[in-house]
Amino acid sequence: MKKYLRQYKWRGLMKEIDKEKFIKENNLPAIGSRITVAMSGGVDSSVTAALLKNIGYEVIGVTMKLYEAANKKKSKTCCSGIDIADAKNVAKKLNIKHYIIDYKEKFKESVIDKFVNSYIDGQTPIPCILCNQTVKFTDLIEFTKLLKSSILATGHYVKRIENGDDINLYQADDGLKDQSYFLFATTQDQLKTLRFPLGNFTKSYIRELALNLGLSNAEKPDSQDICFIPDGNYRKFVKEKDTKSNIAGNIVNINGDIVGTHNGIINYTIGQRKGIGIGGIKGIKDQHPMYVLKIDKSKNEIVVGPKSKLKKYSIFVKDLNFFTKNIYDLEFDALIKIRSGQRLISAKVELDKKNLNNGVVQLDEPEFGVAPGQACVFYNNFKKMLGGGWISASELK
Repeated sequence: MKKYLRQYKWRGLMKEIDKEKFIKENNLPAIGSRITVAMSGGVDSSVTAALLKNIGYEVIGVTMKLYEAANKKKSKTCCSGIDIADAKNVAKKLNIKHYIIDYKEKFKESVIDKFVNSYIDGQTPIPCILCNQTVKFTDLIEFTKLLKSSILATGHYVKRIENGDDINLYQADDGLKDQSYFLFATTQDQLKTLRFPLGNFTKSYIRELALNLGLSNAEKPDSQDICFIPDGNYRKFVKEKDTKSNIAGNIVNINGDIVGTHNGIINYTIGQRKGIGIGGIKGIKDQHPMYVLKIDKSKNEIVVGPKSKLKKYSIFVKDLNFFTKNIYDLEFDALIKIRSGQRLISAKVELDKKNLNNGVVQLDEPEFGVAPGQACVFYNNFKKMLGGGWISASELK
């Protein structure tokens, strides 16, 4: 009985979706066309495949095997172990073709190795963006074309809107799940193939669809940011990959005085307060809490100081990517994010006249804990993503 009730509700939920509007909003081809869906094993990509199949497209699921999970039963991962099995089960239930492609070596070179090297260099990398830049939106698009498919759909929460010669990305309707930040480096050429059908839905609605369709992964937790480190212990992961990453060095204050020692700069991130390992400094009363202000690889030093010294008004960015063929003025106002879940803050973006791939972001209000290796993403007042770049440095003024 429960099965039939779920199926009844599923049909009711699908009737709520205006198919013509859905096709137009996502700029989809004629019904019956072949569409490839990147199926990570999670609920979002699974429902993406189900929606497109229900509307009438020939859906082909593709799952990338990216790494060997240490714990194959962990559920907060993607593209490995249980995730591949989940994707395979969903594809079977939907009665669609499903391919599993082994990209472990490419993922290691493009994402894992860069992740490890970034931490060794004292940076704070974002592997999700690297993954989107490389295997997901480069290699997987090539595979999509081999399948004689012109469209690759994913379960990302972001809105794709074509405007003349430009294809723009907007924040998703579900602000809590918006993933536009992780897609700032996507190119116009990639966007010609990519589609993001979930941008107009809420996560709760997608889960409800999955539950009533009877998908086995309907209540599966979302994957965490570092999917290939399911226990979250990135320090241990980096040490296992590079035994030279735990070389001891000094912890110094803003005056250059040695106040302690560390066992490797990978154990620290900009803005860190707890676990620095210096305790109170003898001879100084009423000390303020100490934060990590800088990670200096060249000196193998950690610089600490009061929170006020974390305050930054200028953020230097490199490798800029814009979602328009017409570069904006050399200076333009924008709302920016330096973390995916962060609120938007007002700023002015100033491009380098000699190299438009670089620039500096001048903040209207100070930001704390700005770290090299993070992304700085630009938006306008209408949730449109203008572009973004990688943070190389920051300063007070």
